[in-house]
Amino acid sequence: MLKGISPLLSPELLATLSRMGHGDEIILADAHFPAESFNANVIRADGLRIPDLLDAILPLFELDAYVPTPLFMMAAVEGDTLDPQVETDYRAAIEKHVPSAPATERIDRFAFYDRAEDAFAVVMTGELAKYGNILLKKGVTPV
Repeated sequence: MLKGISPLLSPELLATLSRMGHGDEIILADAHFPAESFNANVIRADGLRIPDLLDAILPLFELDAYVPTPLFMMAAVEGDTLDPQVETDYRAAIEKHVPSAPATERIDRFAFYDRAEDAFAVVMTGELAKYGNILLKKGVTPV
């Protein structure tokens, strides 16, 4: 156990966050996401909800300030509706640590899958919310 680091962050996830560089992306995926189909670097965080992981990760993780938005979520497929509470819960955790974070951008499901292929890692969570996936782009830690 380390002081000041959330016990929700497994050694594997903590090491992955540390190895990521500026511009690298990580996806916190809901329990339905086909992570193994898109990325070889899948980290298990079964039973954990994404707002809780955001709250654990963001004190240690700088969001990319050199892009219009470092945060992406999957847009609903035509005919589906989004539960606005999902993004509200995520934004509460994000804004707790990054009050100036830009709005979260919604992208098409297949564009999100393309990003998953190129992501540094995908974290499979226990999040059950439909369209509950979120992508974080890592920035440069200020001096």
